[in-house]
Amino acid sequence: MEKQQGFKRLISAFQNSNRALGWLLKNEAAFKQEAWLLLFSIPLSFIISDSLAQQLLLISSVIFVMFAEVVNTAIEAVVDRVGLEHHELSGLAKDLGSLAVLISLLLCCTAWGYVIVQHFVI
Repeated sequence: MEKQQGFKRLISAFQNSNRALGWLLKNEAAFKQEAWLLLFSIPLSFIISDSLAQQLLLISSVIFVMFAEVVNTAIEAVVDRVGLEHHELSGLAKDLGSLAVLISLLLCCTAWGYVIVQHFVI
């Protein structure tokens, strides 16, 4: 099969990404929660931020959490595709994906905390 090139490749990549987004929103509870968080955080960022840079920080920190969740789900899908039996490396891979989500959540909370303190305290 010949690889697509140019505009056809871009359309195909967009369709694949759109299909993955739909699957995540239908099947992955954590991603659904993060999507709602993003929808809530966008208007809230206009209220609590003092600059465009702060708004971008707040919104991008939530998008980064969603990115980490996508990567974590991809890792879980590949591990489960390889086999459902318990294996130390499979567990490690899933744990590392989970850690990536945790780190992204900590960064998100730090960004939101910083902006909230700047806006309301200082």
